[in-house]
Amino acid sequence: MRSQRLQLSMGILSSYQKQPAQKNWEQNCIRLQKSLETLSAVNQQKKFAGAAMAFCNEVAAQWQCERVSLGFLKGRYVQLKAMSHTEDFSRKMKVVQDIESAMEESLDQDTEILSPVPKETAYINRAAEKLSNRYGPLAVLSLPLRLDGKVLAVLTLERPIEMTFNPDEVETVRLACELCTARLCNLYEYNRWIGATIAVKSHNIVATFLGPTHTWIKLTAILFCAAVIFLIFGRGQYRVEAPFVLEATVQQIIPAPFDGYIETINVEVSDEVEADTTILGSLDTAELNLNLATVKAEKAGSLKEAAAYMDRGEIAQSQIARAKVDQADARIKLLEYQISQAKLKSPINGIVVKGDLKREIGAPVKVGDVLFEVCPLELIRAQLFVPEDQIYDIKVGQEGYLATVSLPGQRIKFTVERISPIAEVVNQRNIFKVRVKLHETYDWMLPGLEGVAKVSIGERKYAWIWSRKIVNWIRMKLWL
Repeated sequence: MRSQRLQLSMGILSSYQKQPAQKNWEQNCIRLQKSLETLSAVNQQKKFAGAAMAFCNEVAAQWQCERVSLGFLKGRYVQLKAMSHTEDFSRKMKVVQDIESAMEESLDQDTEILSPVPKETAYINRAAEKLSNRYGPLAVLSLPLRLDGKVLAVLTLERPIEMTFNPDEVETVRLACELCTARLCNLYEYNRWIGATIAVKSHNIVATFLGPTHTWIKLTAILFCAAVIFLIFGRGQYRVEAPFVLEATVQQIIPAPFDGYIETINVEVSDEVEADTTILGSLDTAELNLNLATVKAEKAGSLKEAAAYMDRGEIAQSQIARAKVDQADARIKLLEYQISQAKLKSPINGIVVKGDLKREIGAPVKVGDVLFEVCPLELIRAQLFVPEDQIYDIKVGQEGYLATVSLPGQRIKFTVERISPIAEVVNQRNIFKVRVKLHETYDWMLPGLEGVAKVSIGERKYAWIWSRKIVNWIRMKLWL
């Protein structure tokens, strides 16, 4: 079609060169000028809406029309896209519906439609006559806009009945349309939102495989049938999904060995410690040292008394003094043991999970108060929180995989080890705690990490897997 437009333009130009003396030379120049001015007005616009409006306005001005309308083919019908000197219009308007009917008349017959009808014509123009009589009488001209041999749009011109369209004007309008069609169609194709563009491209691709008509209906039917067959006969792995938290299998508590005051704190939460080596902190021993010195002095005094009584032969008194010495020895051993325990150490290797006490230095503590908690890194397990509507599917020995929020790409295999027989309320939902054993552990796995676990139950039909929750809900509501 582009070559035809060029040939038509060159033919007009050649006629200017070959017959410069002819009377219609000036008329031919005017025809070409009108067509090129129309094309120039369209090319100045970057968006389809502006180009379509400029096209209609320019055509109306060049051919003295009261109204020029442009419609594009959408599906099997023509939809009005632009109207000269009119920015807003509704498809519910009667005039818009009549113009679209006239456009579809030209589209169906793939030819120019005129009203009033010239003599010796072989086309139907009922819609054009209806448009002319209802809003005029008017002279109406509808031209199909073709690209690559396909009609993609229709242009309708209306002007007073006294100014009927003669063959020269129809030829000039046709030339203007041929020059502008490619630009308008290109803008219409690429100025739509991405979803519509993808839909059109997909429709064209699928149409080559499913036939020339009713493409979407056929495709929808095929997809629906395939989905039904897949749901009825397809089987997949049914998994119970539940949140989890990592916890330590063993947790070592380091309490306060005696009543006293915190003197130093050397570790923080998440610090690693070595058994019987790393000093977690210490308690103040000043009071213990004073008590130890007092008891030692009392012991020395008791020894002198026992010796003095023996010299005087007072055996009973000497034995009483000796008993005081033994009592002092016991107190000395206790005080020395407490002083040795003032430096707090963990009996196991692990990581500190509780004991952020650096802001508590100097605070009093009582014997038995928990100061630190240490968990071994190699002894980690997971606790699943399974909803009550899925606990029936969980059995000891089942396997699955879990992933933490901090590292969702790492899947860790586990085995169900124990199911709690008592439900608990968490976030206003009844849940059952399920303890699982991890097949492998990593250094980054710390107690308290959370994530999602999926327990493999077995193969089920996809229809049952995807409809299970809604079916159970309906059964509960309707008591089925």
